[in-house]
Amino acid sequence: MRITNAFARAFDNVVATARTCYSGSGIVPDEQILGDPAAPTEKREERKRRRDSLARDLYQAGHHTTLQHAHFQFALSNVSRQFLWSFLHSHPFYNSEQVSQRYVTVRPGNYAVPPLESGALAVYHETIGRQQQAYEELCRLLAGPASSAYYARYPARRPYAVKYDKEVQKKAQEVARYVLPVATFAYLYHTVSGLTLLRYYRICREPDTPLEQRTVVGRMIEELLAREPAYTAILEEPIPEDETAEYRATALLGRGDDAVRRAFLREFDHGLGDRVSVLADYPAKNEETLARAVREVLGLTSERLPDNEAIDLVMDPGRNRHLGEALNLTTLSKLSRCMVHCHYTFRKRLSHTADSQNQRHRMTPASRPILHTHLTAEPDYVTPLLVLSDERCLERYREAMRAAWDGFARLRALGAGEEFAGYVLPNALAVRFTESANLLDLHHKHAMRLCYNAQEEIWRASLDEALQIGAVNPRIGRYLLPPCNLRLMAGTRPICPEGRRYCGERVWTYRLQDYRRVI
Repeated sequence: MRITNAFARAFDNVVATARTCYSGSGIVPDEQILGDPAAPTEKREERKRRRDSLARDLYQAGHHTTLQHAHFQFALSNVSRQFLWSFLHSHPFYNSEQVSQRYVTVRPGNYAVPPLESGALAVYHETIGRQQQAYEELCRLLAGPASSAYYARYPARRPYAVKYDKEVQKKAQEVARYVLPVATFAYLYHTVSGLTLLRYYRICREPDTPLEQRTVVGRMIEELLAREPAYTAILEEPIPEDETAEYRATALLGRGDDAVRRAFLREFDHGLGDRVSVLADYPAKNEETLARAVREVLGLTSERLPDNEAIDLVMDPGRNRHLGEALNLTTLSKLSRCMVHCHYTFRKRLSHTADSQNQRHRMTPASRPILHTHLTAEPDYVTPLLVLSDERCLERYREAMRAAWDGFARLRALGAGEEFAGYVLPNALAVRFTESANLLDLHHKHAMRLCYNAQEEIWRASLDEALQIGAVNPRIGRYLLPPCNLRLMAGTRPICPEGRRYCGERVWTYRLQDYRRVI
């Protein structure tokens, strides 16, 4: 854990930006806050007191925008996937680049170990050892079906299998990772503002991983204060665990036994039917609202610009060429911003590993669960299509799932508690939640995730969503397409922007309802 990049005078910048708002003589530079370094100590201490007093006053009044300018880039290692999913990546105000289990082989021994008693600790290591073994076996077993699917998509590459078999192995590994525990370590760059760091610290005792959260965030704060001790002037202590909103709610309503949890899971899944993502709500006049907003931007009447033409002006890449660019310009384009007025809400069921990628679309936020309130003794997981295509792989996969839940149940019986026992659950663990987005952000997400190179589950969820939007808002849904379609319509070349990563199929010639893939 270390800070690799940061503002030179981050805390001084908090006050400098605040004073600039009321400065009649222009920008207040950071250096002006404490003044001449050679000034007498007493004078500099007085300047520090004034700086800290103003910072506290701003903080206590809730004027926090000045805290958003200074950013800190952290290099984090040996943090669990469960911690990343539950806490670090559960909000919109960050940027991360982390090691991918899809492309980097996971080696034995790379997992978080909670403080367990000897008996429970032995079960913990045994369970994760079995998961690692299943992962290695599935990497081998899945090579056959992955090869069949890969060369069916790229038949011209079959004679050059020596060159391309490494790509096949990546496809097998991508699916085999589903059996790995959520305790598996990751390393990453993580960049946040000073304000987000303060928020991390204040709420770090919430579920699902309060111990790891306190540990990791505590180290982040130590790194911050080593560089910028002045932040102590506004640093609040963490909210005690029993005072968090989640703790108080579960204390009031009860934690629920396995029977209660099973009833919830059945109710949720019944609403999904055979979909990964189901449209739960949307405004009745989405299309009319979008058309009206376009006319407002252009200063035109409905007689001069009817709804259909107005919608095409913003949604059709042939007319709105910004939609065919690699650089997403929609939030800065006056016309494209009309899309923010349309909204959609979905209920979804994804694996833990797929949702860990799904949540990286920070502008399509979700209300994700307190995970232990969904857990029962019965295996509850998602099975990738490639596994379903091969009986031998499917049986080994099911065996790995049974072993994971057996370890989870044994740990609970030994008093490990669901926080620590939950670390042995697999990446395949099913996560249920509700997600909402405006059309502008959902359009970008679908463009990225309808691509055949996208992670399979998120691709399936995005396809479900695009088809359902097309059914209720056809004038909008017809333009929810992958990048190749958008670029074709915009006249951008090459049609596929992926270069050597081209998926191997002429997807731009397919109808959405005809999309099919296994890998």
